[in-house]
Amino acid sequence: MNDQREPNVAVDVIVVGAGFAGLYAVHRARTAGLSVVGIEAGDGVGGVWYWNRYPGARCDVESTEYSYSFDEAIQQEWVWTERFAAQTDIRSYLEFVADRLELKSEFTFGRRVVSAVWDEGAELWLVTDDHGARYRARYLVMATGVLSAPKIPDIEGLQDFAGELLVTSSWPDAVDLTGRRVAVIGTGSTGIQVIPIIAKQADDLYVLQRTAPFTLPAHNRPLTPAALEAVKRDYAALRERARWKPGGIDFETTGRPAASFSAEDRRALYEEVWQEGSPFRFQAIFSDLRTDAAANATAMEFVSAKIHETITDPTLAALLTPTYPIATRRLCIDTGYYETYLRPNVTLIDLNEHPIVGVTSVGIELAGGEVVEVDTIVLATGFDAVTGALRRIDIVGRDGRRLSDYWAQSPRSFLGLLVAGFPNLFTITGPSSPGVLSNMVVSIEQHIDLTFDAIAWAEQRRSLIETTEAVEELWASHNELLASRTLLMETDSWFVGANVAGKPRVLLPYVGGVGNYRRICDGLVANGFAGFATSGDFGLVSSAIAAVFDAEGLPIPLPISAAS
Repeated sequence: MNDQREPNVAVDVIVVGAGFAGLYAVHRARTAGLSVVGIEAGDGVGGVWYWNRYPGARCDVESTEYSYSFDEAIQQEWVWTERFAAQTDIRSYLEFVADRLELKSEFTFGRRVVSAVWDEGAELWLVTDDHGARYRARYLVMATGVLSAPKIPDIEGLQDFAGELLVTSSWPDAVDLTGRRVAVIGTGSTGIQVIPIIAKQADDLYVLQRTAPFTLPAHNRPLTPAALEAVKRDYAALRERARWKPGGIDFETTGRPAASFSAEDRRALYEEVWQEGSPFRFQAIFSDLRTDAAANATAMEFVSAKIHETITDPTLAALLTPTYPIATRRLCIDTGYYETYLRPNVTLIDLNEHPIVGVTSVGIELAGGEVVEVDTIVLATGFDAVTGALRRIDIVGRDGRRLSDYWAQSPRSFLGLLVAGFPNLFTITGPSSPGVLSNMVVSIEQHIDLTFDAIAWAEQRRSLIETTEAVEELWASHNELLASRTLLMETDSWFVGANVAGKPRVLLPYVGGVGNYRRICDGLVANGFAGFATSGDFGLVSSAIAAVFDAEGLPIPLPISAAS
């Protein structure tokens, strides 16, 4: 280390981030009697919900479940007003929790962590922020979020645009697009939410689309006092059911393959979920939608027919109809998305036929020489998901191992939480954990609980928490075998890192389900936190994984070579 200055702050635990994960991590540290400091780039709490203030920003998990379960008083006191909460409501909720638990005093706001270096001799993490402040701690909890590293497209001339350039992930507080000519680049979840609202404001809206998305109507509505009371009456039971469901959300599915139903019965079930507005239930209504192409095709056919019912122009309908297997990219919900393209002021541009050549001072130049002249360009181009925020920090572990280099070929980890060569480092909802395929709050709470239970275990033993490359490889083999049995690897999406040039193609989330993942973790804890130390517990980790899938009556997704 070149800089030998003493850190300004010395604590037991450093938490990076002040979203759902960061707030709960600080709370758990404090209740465990550990000194803690949180570091947050924003000027307040909220994480992704602090930054994403674009019009229409809203969660796709019902608000009564997209919230903390660890504090019954908070569950009972907070009043959700809509079925799917808007960004402003979610941020207000997190402000409420932070104030209620008096967490803000533990945070340093307006500081971005730029480096974290493991001091081998002292067995401490040395952390530096962008203001030059330095911190040290035994434990480092990276609560940086899975969708917090914006991906700005590399478009030639973007800096030459003379109009207004807006990025959805850092939207200004006051934006008025009334009467303006606007171009939106990107039709993922964010684009689906922001496009209908901009269309109602702008004189002209141009939507530049490379890949048509699958989206269901949200059917969002106010939450009546009676509906909210019904949930709160037995909140604990709802939460317990959700923890063991594949997506961490409490709903029922058929549990059967699509082919076991008649075509008429399948359509009736799809229609039921379509009218309900539940993307998670839709993709899980049959047990094989993500694993069997023929089953998936029945869902694709249903949604495609819905699109053509709304868009009667066959050419436009074809452009808006996806061709990839449904639910292999993020399945979204919307309010009036397809109807927006019926408006006379909205033009859809197919980037496959008319690629972007560059940006000029007056607009976007397409192949063939056409320039789409606009006053405002909106970039709804997504994120370097799951690993992006972690790789943008210079994290250095044992023997100078850099996380960005270690993950250059594949983001190896154990449980998405521990990384070999990086002692006492926790990557909350990191790669190969259920994370983005689940209700994030359920997965966050489980990861934070596991983290601080492991810290308590290590404190009692006066040992480090450190996994091994062999255990990582075992977990990677398990993940890769599960992924190979799905359709997810067949589609270019941010689930596999395909939206970022040069990013290794690997399925970033764990597809074994939240419940099975929790069962594996519980098995590891019961076996003395197997895999959380460098001792020879490889066999215990293998057994914990195998036991879960054997109990489910499923083929054990563990290669013989890895288990031997």
